[in-house]
Amino acid sequence: MTRRADRRIRVVVVDDQPLIRAGFSMVLAGQDDIEVVGEAENGADALDLLRKVEADVVIMDVRMPVMDGIQATEQLMRRDDPPGVLVLTTFDDDEDAFAALRAGAGGFLLKNAPAAEVVNAIRVLAAGESVVAPRITRLLLDRVSDRLAPANGQAERLDVLTARERDVLVLVARGLSNAEIAAELYVAEATVKTHLGNLMAKLHLRDRAQAVAFAYESGLVRPSP
Repeated sequence: MTRRADRRIRVVVVDDQPLIRAGFSMVLAGQDDIEVVGEAENGADALDLLRKVEADVVIMDVRMPVMDGIQATEQLMRRDDPPGVLVLTTFDDDEDAFAALRAGAGGFLLKNAPAAEVVNAIRVLAAGESVVAPRITRLLLDRVSDRLAPANGQAERLDVLTARERDVLVLVARGLSNAEIAAELYVAEATVKTHLGNLMAKLHLRDRAQAVAFAYESGLVRPSP
């Protein structure tokens, strides 16, 4: 969802626990640049709500009745100009976090994250950036990749990339920044940005976190020993 810089960030909170919804809403109500425009208790209700109100960011729980957060995120990402999705998880929910990134979420946070971290994540996501750093995504995928079957058809999608774009994707998946990739490949940082933009457009990826997930799913990158 494209947000104008001259207005507040619109947030929808989705969780099946009323106290958690109320807690997030209370924290966000104290921010001058953020407003909660709605709440929902499951994924299905969230999708219905988001047909009636516009949101820049959705705080989405994973495990909910009727429709979970992963299914809701997948359906939300099929819409034109969807909002950013920030998934709530725990340290024990590595597979849920991976599934969220695969579905198109811009990142994930722990349910007990400090209020300042939640607020900052919302601002980052509203600006169109990924909340989860590529290095963190890589560590997450290293932990869960041996328990997840490769996604069908992902390897074939690599055929649309040039050799240099593949090189850039591998280094992104390793958690390198644009400057570090430029040094590794002996090219200008602007060239790296161009290759990254091209490969993400070809593969229909939203951000670097999704690019890292795709690199693992396609088999281009293998888990660290």
